[in-house]
Amino acid sequence: MTMRSDARGPRPFLRAAAVLLALLPALALPAQAEGLTPQFALPEPATAPPLTVLFPVPQARIDAAIDGLDDLAAETLERTGIPGLAIAVVQGGETVYARGFGTRSVDGDAPVDADTVFMLASVSKSLGATVVATQVSAGRVSWDDPVRRHLPSFDMGDDWVSDHVTIGDLYAHRSGLPDHAGDDLEDIGYDRRAVMERLSQLPKGRFRLDYAYTNFGMTAAAEAVATAAGTDWASLSEAALYEPLGMTSTSSRHADYMARSNRAASHVPERDGFAVSDRRQPDAQSPAGGVSSSVRDMALWMRMVLAGGTAGPERLVSEEALLPALSPQAISGSSMQLGARTSTYGYGFNVGTRPSGRVVLSHSGAFALGASASFSMIPDLDLGIVVLSNALPVGAPEAISATFLDRAELGVAERDWLAAYRPFMTPLSAPFGELHGATPLADPAPAQPAAAYAGRYENTYFGPATVSETEDGLVLSVGPRAEALRMTHWDGDSFVVHPMTENQPAGSVSRVSFGTGASGVPLEMRVEHLDGEGLGLFRRQE
Repeated sequence: MTMRSDARGPRPFLRAAAVLLALLPALALPAQAEGLTPQFALPEPATAPPLTVLFPVPQARIDAAIDGLDDLAAETLERTGIPGLAIAVVQGGETVYARGFGTRSVDGDAPVDADTVFMLASVSKSLGATVVATQVSAGRVSWDDPVRRHLPSFDMGDDWVSDHVTIGDLYAHRSGLPDHAGDDLEDIGYDRRAVMERLSQLPKGRFRLDYAYTNFGMTAAAEAVATAAGTDWASLSEAALYEPLGMTSTSSRHADYMARSNRAASHVPERDGFAVSDRRQPDAQSPAGGVSSSVRDMALWMRMVLAGGTAGPERLVSEEALLPALSPQAISGSSMQLGARTSTYGYGFNVGTRPSGRVVLSHSGAFALGASASFSMIPDLDLGIVVLSNALPVGAPEAISATFLDRAELGVAERDWLAAYRPFMTPLSAPFGELHGATPLADPAPAQPAAAYAGRYENTYFGPATVSETEDGLVLSVGPRAEALRMTHWDGDSFVVHPMTENQPAGSVSRVSFGTGASGVPLEMRVEHLDGEGLGLFRRQE
C-alpha cells in the first residue's frame, strides 16, 4: 500500500527524532561496563537504522540447527502420523540441505526424497508473484497496472473499482473481494473463466482498506499478466521462471503433477491413520494454489529470491520489480493485543518480523483434501527453509520451519511449535455444518411426498440445481460437476446432505431447507454449504 507524504518532506526535527529512536537500542548498550564483555556488536556507523539488528548469529549456530533437522523430521512424523515430508535449506546462495522422510503414499513403501513432487497449495502464490515480477522487469506490466488494461472483461461489480483495481491490489488481497471469493464455485465444478465472471455478484468490502484472502482475485491478476505476455499462465510460469531456474520438477498444470513417477499422493485422515485422497484438482486457481514442486526445485527458487532476483551470474528479475512483492503492502491481521507485532502481506508473500527484529518472508499452503507446505526466509541471514508434506494441514511444515529458525537464530526453540500450531490448523479441515455432531430428532415433523420437492431450482451465482426423486430417495445436484448428494430427511421441510469438497471436508453436514408458499408447495431452497455469503437461495423454476 503506497503512503503519500507532504511534498516538502518531513520536518527536520521529526526526521532527526525518528533516527534517534531507531538508534536508541544501540545507544543503550555500552561497549564496556564494569568489566563485562558486550554480548551484542554495535552497528557500523554507515549502517542504516532500518537494517540494524543487534542480535548476532554465529555460523556454528545455523550449522547446528541444520544438523538437527533429521531428528526433527523423524519426531514430527512420529507425533503427527503423516506419511511423508521433505525439507530443503538454503544459505549463502547454496542448497545446504535437501532430504526426504517417510513414504510417498500409505499404499506403498516408495520413500520420499528431495526430488519427490508435492502439491504446494497456497505457496503457489509466492512463486506466482515472482512470475509477475519477471514481467514487470521485462516492462510488459507494472504492479500498478489496472487489471482491465489487460483483461477488459474483469468486473468487480462496481464500475469505478473495476476500472481502478490493479494487479498489485489483487496480489495484496486488498481489492474488497470477500474472503476466499469464488472458492465455493470451484467446489461445484466451475472453471476459472466462469468463476471470474461471477465475482461481480459477491458482496464487497472496502477497496484498498479491507484485507481478505482471495484465491480467484489473485488468479484474475495473474490472468491479466499472462494476457499481456500473450500466453497462458502455466506456460508463462514455465518459460519465465521454472525453466530459467532449472526447476525441472515444477509445473502449474495438475496433469503434470499426476503424471510424475516420483509423486507424493495426498492424504486425509481415516479411522486408523491416513488414506490416499488425490481428489484435489486446483487448475481453476492455478496461479494461487495449483503449483507442484520438489524441495530441490524450491531451493533454487529461494536462492533466487534471497539473491534479489539473480540466479548465478544471470539476473532473472530486477530488484525494482521484486522488492515490492517482498515489502508490506497490506495489513493482514490486526493486533491481538497492544504489544503484538502487526501482520503484513506483500504481493503474494507474508512479510513479518522475527523477535530479533529481522524480517522474515514466508507463506504456507494447505489443502483439506490432503497437502500442506510452508517456506520461510530471513534475508538478513541469507537463510531459507521449505517443508512439503503429503497430508492435510496439521501444522507439521510450519512447526518444522519455526523450530529450525529459532534454533538457527536463537540457539533454542522458543516453544513446542507443533503443539502451538495444531489449534490453528485443526479448523482448516474440520467438518462443516451447524448440524455436524447433532443427534437426529426423536420425533421430527413429517416431510411432504418426495415429488413435492423434486424439480429444477435456479440461482444467479451458483446456476441451476436439481432435486431428483430416485429409488433411494431425493438427490441434490448443483453446478457443472452435478455430484449427486443424497438427501436425508431432518425435520419438516428440511433435509441434510453430506458434501465432500476442499471447503467441506469429510464428515460435513449441510442443511437443505425448503420454503413454501401459501399453498404449501416448495418454492425455494436454501443450501447451507453454499450460503457463506448469503447467496445460497435457489428459486424453483418448474
